[in-house]
Amino acid sequence: MNPTSSKVPLPPGVLLKENSWRARWAASYMRSSSVAIVFGQTIHLHGVSAVEFLEHPHWVRHELTHVAQYKKYGYYGFLFRYLWHWMRRGYYNNPFEIAAREAEHE
Repeated sequence: MNPTSSKVPLPPGVLLKENSWRARWAASYMRSSSVAIVFGQTIHLHGVSAVEFLEHPHWVRHELTHVAQYKKYGYYGFLFRYLWHWMRRGYYNNPFEIAAREAEHE
């Protein structure tokens, strides 16, 4: 799905997947009612529709930062680096998450 109602346009090729099992797993792990998680160029959603997600420009920019990180390092290269930092520093102090949070306000 690729709706176009965002204040932050999605780049060509970036897709949104609603009701994703991957995002549902992440929501359970993070104990959150709504989650977006990126794999490659797909933003997986749980507990939020694509339209609702796109109504939050900060959230969209956060997830698009992860899309750009996948593009920079490659699919497996990014996953390896992300998981490495997550295991060593946790979610909040992961440099990929720090960059995504900073991008929320650009």
